[in-house]
Amino acid sequence: MRTYQLTAKSDVYSFGILLVEILTGRRPVEAKKPHDERITVRWAFDKYNEGKVLELVDPKARERVDDKILKKMFSLAFQCAAPTRKERPDMEAVGKQLWAIRSTYLRRSVEQK
Repeated sequence: MRTYQLTAKSDVYSFGILLVEILTGRRPVEAKKPHDERITVRWAFDKYNEGKVLELVDPKARERVDDKILKKMFSLAFQCAAPTRKERPDMEAVGKQLWAIRSTYLRRSVEQK
């Protein structure tokens, strides 16, 4: 049910969309793309489910990030952008997941040196 009221879960949704935009380097709607690629979050979700995470990453991104980290980031983004409020985590849970992803990223960076 759409209430058109802003809530904490609306902020979580917006954060999920923003995260997808940052990771892919795309706008929410890409009018010049083929029909099945126009809505970025749907396009990204489909690619993610096909196991094509590396195809989602912004081609202008300079740093190579581990596939597992990318999967975690996209997973978090899709959890936040879930269609219904009940399916979305609260912002505290989002923060905890981000810190966990950051810790994993830092640990792997040290291991690779």
